[in-house]
Amino acid sequence: MNDQANSVNERYVAAKPVSLEGWNRHDTTWMLGLFGTAIGAGTLFLPINAGLGGFWPLLFLALLAFPMTFYAHRGLTRFVLSGREGADITEVVEEHFGIKAGALITLLYFFAIFPILLIYSVALTNTVGSFLEHQLHIMPPPRAVLSFVLILGLLAVVRCGEQVIVKAMSLMVYPFIVALLFLAVFLVPHWNGGILTTASTLPEPSALLNTLWLAIPVMVFSFNHSPIISAFAVDQKRRYGDHAEERSSQILSRAHVLMVVMVLFFVFSCVLTLSPAQLAEAKAQNLSILSYLANHFSNPTIAFAAPLIAFVAISKSFLGHYIGASEGLKGLIVKSGKRPAPKTLDRMTAAFMLVVCWVVATLNPSILGMIETLGGPIIAAILFLMPMYAIRKVPAMARYRGQASNVFVTAVGLVAISALIYSLSA
Repeated sequence: MNDQANSVNERYVAAKPVSLEGWNRHDTTWMLGLFGTAIGAGTLFLPINAGLGGFWPLLFLALLAFPMTFYAHRGLTRFVLSGREGADITEVVEEHFGIKAGALITLLYFFAIFPILLIYSVALTNTVGSFLEHQLHIMPPPRAVLSFVLILGLLAVVRCGEQVIVKAMSLMVYPFIVALLFLAVFLVPHWNGGILTTASTLPEPSALLNTLWLAIPVMVFSFNHSPIISAFAVDQKRRYGDHAEERSSQILSRAHVLMVVMVLFFVFSCVLTLSPAQLAEAKAQNLSILSYLANHFSNPTIAFAAPLIAFVAISKSFLGHYIGASEGLKGLIVKSGKRPAPKTLDRMTAAFMLVVCWVVATLNPSILGMIETLGGPIIAAILFLMPMYAIRKVPAMARYRGQASNVFVTAVGLVAISALIYSLSA
């Protein structure tokens, strides 16, 4: 009888939220998981997109990078934490705004993230196929076989559970950080001023504002990790209880400092090596900065390392976005009135993701870039505007009202959405 009571007590203690003590391995794992979701394939195009406007717009973007990303993701985390125990983002929306709003946001959430997952499926297949053919001089298998094996391999990691996904991503972050640092440091001897040639003349205020307006979405989505925020917030609440918001903010701030420092060092190292004309050439050739640098220097080390870095970047971003996409799909299935058992729901979701990602990766459609752009305004609305609206309207978030950061996040969200809509209509 005592043994049974002790067993119950042990289970109860294990389920209790952990008190807020010193930084631990669990926090580090989540910090790297957030970093891993945000810093992916988009980072390899950021030096081109951000550097084309010249030195002064890039400097302003660098100064805005941390507050833009930290305050927005902290707001979304607070929104998820404001719901009941164990509720994900789609359930919290329903809890605060009603069933219809919950269904709408769930639908938008899924269609904002799922196209990005498809893009990563295509990019992963292209990267590995090119690496086999050009670096290893091996004839790659048929595209249908290659894409199936790659996606199935990533979904095998997914089947191990959310914690394994986060741990796998955090492990993959280490070689990616080392690779980014290696490339950034490798370029230092080749710095020739590059973008500094545009620093001697101050741009017209109207031209500067226009450049920033169109460049802000690039910076926002290069650091976006909203797909994993819901799972992150749920886990923090389960682990830390009433202290979840405080510890979540600490993890987010450290993750964003790591992101901003690492990525900006890489970006500035690239734009100090290449002139604005060369950046424009890279954009015209539709190449990532790694591919352009490999061709520019004819360096076998970069030529070999570039696809490996891209593979790691795409794989970990795929895993992070899968968490958000599967969460949205499960929410859509449940809100349709069907309530399968959790294991059945997981299998249905995984099977759907495998089939669709495999078909799209095999077909390799060029329209994916447009789909990603169309998902942009939805992501901006969910990441920037929805949490700020909730702060104004939801009693559970009333304590966050009156903060200057709320105005800043709302303004950036509106700028990002308006610039993306303008880009689509141009």
